[in-house]
Amino acid sequence: MHLLVCAATSFEIAPVVEFIKKEQIPGIEVLITGVGMTATTYALTKSVSKKRPDFILQAGVAGCLDEKLPLTRIVLVEHETIGDLGVMQHGKFDSVFDLALLNKNDPPWKNGKLSNNVESLSNAGLTIVNGVTVNEISTDKERIQFYRKNLDASVESMEGAALHYVALMENIGFLQMRSLSNFAGERDKSKWVMDVAIANLNLELKRMFTKILNQ
Repeated sequence: MHLLVCAATSFEIAPVVEFIKKEQIPGIEVLITGVGMTATTYALTKSVSKKRPDFILQAGVAGCLDEKLPLTRIVLVEHETIGDLGVMQHGKFDSVFDLALLNKNDPPWKNGKLSNNVESLSNAGLTIVNGVTVNEISTDKERIQFYRKNLDASVESMEGAALHYVALMENIGFLQMRSLSNFAGERDKSKWVMDVAIANLNLELKRMFTKILNQ
């Protein structure tokens, strides 16, 4: 089993990287992709083309759009979409699907979503949510409400859709794991719980390694 673990930044998974080195765990490759969809798509595609993994596990913190979810909760993203790929006009956002620039079921899209239906998703024992990937961190209340209601998204990231797109196109099993560090739109960082979110994320990653590598 060749497991590729990726994250946008090194600090999000630093504890588990040290754990892998210390325990000399075989079969795990770590990839720091950089922030955003463009960097992540490039890094993943280059990595997969050089040495195709059996499974990709993306890990990182995320903004929470669902106020019913507690911060520091670890979630897995099932359905992803890109929240700002389209046009805003007359106070209304139209996606590339609304504009008929892309069909909702053009591969790897299914009904306008990048969906992960692997068995390991439901067997992980974690909360399963839908995500939205954006280029600009959301601060506008109306935009946040749009992601909640129109896209049914509970978490926001800047890299999730890139993972889903590449893995689905390459037919590689994958999981997107997120730890909720703050509520979307909250710019007062004293109200964020980044340290605990990262600690919880790395603890769950260690547990997940055992499950994936033993498949």
